[in-house]
Amino acid sequence: MAKISLNIIKKKTVKIKDIKESLEKNHKGYILITCSHPTNEGKMDVELNYSGNEDLVSYLLDSAKNYIEKEFEENSNLYVT
Repeated sequence: MAKISLNIIKKKTVKIKDIKESLEKNHKGYILITCSHPTNEGKMDVELNYSGNEDLVSYLLDSAKNYIEKEFEENSNLYVT
């Protein structure tokens, strides 16, 4: 019989405030998009945080959108709008 090893990772709560502070300290600009777990009705709260020069943030957002669209085209039948 083969042995199976399990890695148990303790779930750690991370505050968005702490993530933002770390990103601002270590990066020229960032975009952070988060969403809550869905409610019983299927609704989720989505939050967007960003920091940096407006042109840089716009470039990051456009680049991320293009990357995601390419990934969806290559890996699924879904289309991102």
